Amino acid sequence: MIKFLQKLGPGLLFAGAAIGVSHLVQSTKAGANFGFGLLWALLLINLIKYPFFQFGPRYAAATGESLLEGYKKLGKGVLKAYALLTLATMFTIQTAVTIVTAGIASSLFGDNISMEIWTVIILSICFGLLLVGKYALLDKMMKIIIMILSITTLIAVVAAFGNSGATTNWTQILPSTDKEIIFLIAFMGWMPAPLDVSIWHSLWAIQKKKQLKTFSAKTALLDFNIGYLGTIVLGIGFLMLGGLVMFGTGKTFSNNGGEFSLQLIEMYTTNLGDWSYIIIGVAALTTMFSTTLTTLDASPRAMNKTLELILNKPLKNGYTTWLILLMIGTIAIFFFFLSEMGSLIKIATILSFITAPFYALMNYLLMCSAHTPKSWQPSKIMHVLSILGILFLVGFNIWYLSIL
Repeated sequence: MIKFLQKLGPGLLFAGAAIGVSHLVQSTKAGANFGFGLLWALLLINLIKYPFFQFGPRYAAATGESLLEGYKKLGKGVLKAYALLTLATMFTIQTAVTIVTAGIASSLFGDNISMEIWTVIILSICFGLLLVGKYALLDKMMKIIIMILSITTLIAVVAAFGNSGATTNWTQILPSTDKEIIFLIAFMGWMPAPLDVSIWHSLWAIQKKKQLKTFSAKTALLDFNIGYLGTIVLGIGFLMLGGLVMFGTGKTFSNNGGEFSLQLIEMYTTNLGDWSYIIIGVAALTTMFSTTLTTLDASPRAMNKTLELILNKPLKNGYTTWLILLMIGTIAIFFFFLSEMGSLIKIATILSFITAPFYALMNYLLMCSAHTPKSWQPSKIMHVLSILGILFLVGFNIWYLSIL
């Protein structure tokens, strides 16, 4: 069992990056606002995005390269487009996850330290860990964090079903008002994660192979599937918690980072009892901390690699430079949007959904090209699922833009 866990890594890092705002915030709000009515959307978007996320570790396993090297083979224009899209989203994404992390820390440790100071503390700790521990530390931490979160969330869901006196309504809902549709877009935008995480996954897979020589192609795909299934199960869990505890009560989640985090922890303790406050609080904090840590690592890693490929030369201290820029940008946005966590998360998630067709199409074209060995190209089922997925993402974007 220990040897098996040692072989896992990038898939759990994917789960760590995914199980954050999309689950703790968006899935819980979906349950609170619609009950179990958006379960269809959660399952559908996970199915739609599956091929494009899987192409990350699949391409890395087939070629020994990340998707970024593959993008360059499709043309430098693709790589430059990726760089521009990442610049447009990386700061809002990092700020969105850091706000929730700081809010949970503030809720757990009292208001003696302001949210602004918590932000600086959390980002500084992440910065130190990434510079000292690098990929190896990320790999080890994620196994523990995902285990803690999985156990506590499943216990909370079972307890919520036990404490719920109302009959569970499984009727599925199609949002109709503009406000509901915009929430649906935001919900699906980050469920289970933005599609550019597939690029992060391919970079982590390369790092894992350098760290563990026995990390085979077969293990890489199994590792991904375990991580992906975990994000789906926990997404359903958080949606159910929101539906069982908040739906129909007239209560709504606050858009303020600190208040939302307190509501979230109280939602758990209402079902498990006051004794669980610290346990649940620590689980929520470690979950969001892991997301903050993985996103803070991935964007600078990807941007540095992208610039090296565009310029055709290695950049000394490039990763560290991007890390510092991301921290400064995050802190600046955080101070401006502190009281508008909901608005910031909505902006970040919608941006992720709007850019999703680009990543889906590029990943598919790369996997079907001569740059990918024939034996690793998509099966007939994956071809069909990929084409349907691209059409769905494009169509849904057109629908959204038409109501703006």
